[in-house]
Amino acid sequence: MTATKIDSDTLVTLFHALSDETRLAIVERLRRGERCVCDLTDLLDAAQSRLSFHLKVLRDAGVVDCRKEGRWAYYWLRPEFFEQLNEAVRALHPTREAVASSRAKCCD
Repeated sequence: MTATKIDSDTLVTLFHALSDETRLAIVERLRRGERCVCDLTDLLDAAQSRLSFHLKVLRDAGVVDCRKEGRWAYYWLRPEFFEQLNEAVRALHPTREAVASSRAKCCD
């Protein structure tokens, strides 16, 4: 993905993954490192099924990754996602031309 050309499907996926309070809370908890899903359930006071849904959205978007150990699943943040997110945001910045033209007088 380049900073100048990002398809709209990618943008929608990136921003959708972070558009929910519960998913943002999960990301915040995972900023401190890998967590077992049981820890996340306790920390967020969320039902396992609700948490599983949000973790799936985050995983499908590439925000988190997971490993299984016995009956437990452990999640962590993928740094690559945040690099991609930074590129996406940079690609949305207004161009110099747009900034200059927004200061121009219209309809004179």
